[in-house]
Amino acid sequence: MSPPLLEIRDLNVHFPLARQWLFGPKRTLRAVQGVNLTLNEGECLSIVGESGCGKSTTALTVMGLQEPASGEILFQGKPLTGPRAPTRKDRARIAQMVFQDPYASLNPRQTIGRMLSSQLSLHGIARGSEAADRVADMLTRVGLTPDHAERYPHEFSGGQRQRIGIARALMLAPKILVLDEPVSALDVSIQAQIINLLMDLQETLGLSYIMISHDLSVVEHVSDRVAVMYFGRVVEEGDWHSIFSRPTHPYTRRLIGSVPDPDAILTGARGLPNAAPVPGTARFSPDISLRPDPDEEPEPSELIRIGRSHRVRLAQ
Repeated sequence: MSPPLLEIRDLNVHFPLARQWLFGPKRTLRAVQGVNLTLNEGECLSIVGESGCGKSTTALTVMGLQEPASGEILFQGKPLTGPRAPTRKDRARIAQMVFQDPYASLNPRQTIGRMLSSQLSLHGIARGSEAADRVADMLTRVGLTPDHAERYPHEFSGGQRQRIGIARALMLAPKILVLDEPVSALDVSIQAQIINLLMDLQETLGLSYIMISHDLSVVEHVSDRVAVMYFGRVVEEGDWHSIFSRPTHPYTRRLIGSVPDPDAILTGARGLPNAAPVPGTARFSPDISLRPDPDEEPEPSELIRIGRSHRVRLAQ
């Protein structure tokens, strides 16, 4: 049996914090703790959770932009971390990232054509007219026109800029795209266009996606599997239908229950109908800060299987 396209094993990412006083003890922020995830070829894995839960840090570590404290990441069974890891240049042909802000991620001093073609020349793939032809083909593929290559980022709308960001990510023909909130900065009508574009590209190019998002309506629409993170840990993971129809961990229930329900708004209903804790699940504090109790024992690192493709973190 072939290994998953991407495998994350017991990933931990720590950040040093400032001392509380001059000679106080060193402090560490454990941003990601014991994360185990897999991404299969051709699927979309979405990582969801509130701000600060560690989902973007996990994505940056997959990209090689953040060093892990421990654990490993494997691509087709080969390590992406540690002494045998590929160089940053080689890694760029494995995974690319589409960023949240389509304007801030583009160089305002470069034309779109130069921005896209420079990757081809840097990696020795194509130069000159061949590179220009590839840029024109990619711009057409993402719904733009070849003459857009001569323009600068400020001449485009937000949706067009995000299409350019997607084109840039695809220039080296990577196997994986990491999508960090790819539509959150766009209008609702434009969001639908970008999501449809991503789904079409996934099918035609055989891409695999890791999507970071807080918008559960987008996640439900595009995902094959969903991983729910809570304070650096994955607390529930499974196929999207199981997660949305049978949420088990109380934090997952609270997330799904917080999605606005048009029927509830019309009838004046209040509250979070799915937020009640489930006996036996890992610790969860339903206060407004969503913080776990620091005095409780550490949670187990393994998720317990409760269905064919559904796992949840249970209490000890």
